[in-house]
Amino acid sequence: MTSTFTRLIIILLAAVQVCGWNVVEAQPVPPADSNIPFLVTFGAQGLTKWGDDDRSQVFFLVVPANQKDPVYVRVFDPDIAGDHDELVGGADTKVKFSIYGGAKCFTDPAAAGTDPKGNYKSGTLIDSKLFDSDPKYNNGWYTFGPIDPKEGEWVQEFSGNIFKIVAEGVGGDDGNLYRYFFSKNATVNIPIEGANAFSYEWTFRMPDQPGAVCHLYPYVSEDVISVQQFNFDWDNDGVIKIVSYEKKGEHVTTGNEDEWKESTHPILPKERNGSLDIQFVRSKVEAKKNNNICFSIKNQYGQYMKFYTIPIGGAPKFKYDNNLIDRYREGERYNNSKVYQKKN
Repeated sequence: MTSTFTRLIIILLAAVQVCGWNVVEAQPVPPADSNIPFLVTFGAQGLTKWGDDDRSQVFFLVVPANQKDPVYVRVFDPDIAGDHDELVGGADTKVKFSIYGGAKCFTDPAAAGTDPKGNYKSGTLIDSKLFDSDPKYNNGWYTFGPIDPKEGEWVQEFSGNIFKIVAEGVGGDDGNLYRYFFSKNATVNIPIEGANAFSYEWTFRMPDQPGAVCHLYPYVSEDVISVQQFNFDWDNDGVIKIVSYEKKGEHVTTGNEDEWKESTHPILPKERNGSLDIQFVRSKVEAKKNNNICFSIKNQYGQYMKFYTIPIGGAPKFKYDNNLIDRYREGERYNNSKVYQKKN
């Protein structure tokens, strides 16, 4: 038994060295290090004041070229009535999950938006399933697949095939809370080495714990000089900040219930070709229960930016030095911050 256990440890360590912990941790959507418990999609009659602006959510899966074996899209807790969902009266909601591949799945211009408009369901429908209050998959997994990687849209930029996953509220007004895992196995969550996933807009549930911090990582390409953030239904629940190698915590404009708020922020040269860390920091004293939020970000060209589950360039950490903390970049926002107070 000891030798078997030792061999198992060696195999696991080898897998870590080859794949890296980031790959393993990033296969769930939301990823573990985001501290986001669930994605949220409400039924078609759900009120926007509950935090979902359009009752639809789109994610893209990038499968690397060297992945020849089938892949699987697994959905955790896809039913709408169980342990994790947000019910409004009786459970009367249906949510449809659909997998698209083929030509224009990703490259159709409508696919790069944040609203369910135009040809946003571009590509070839591979599989779909409608879920309701049937408890069969309550607190469990439903698996789409096997899916041949070649069924995706080949995109040279990513050196891989891309699939699109659409969740849409078809009926009712309840909130469906769920997660994804992109796996090499139909019944066990085994990461796809080198895979990544992204979305142009996240609609998600904040943790209920006061003071909790969640993270999203938009990628900043080399031509970006400013970004414009959009947040919906924040409920004045703390602060939202931009953290990078150059910014310790630049606050964005936030709103109350059922409100869109936006603000524009400059991007410095050292922040390009990498990811920002958008931090959602809940109030420590007045945290709202069941707070759902939508968030997206544009560059100066008006193009929505991708939020990767594996941050390109890694999650940024603010670089401290003797002068940087006191520079004008943070100004009065930093000095007056309720989250970060300047120390003498």
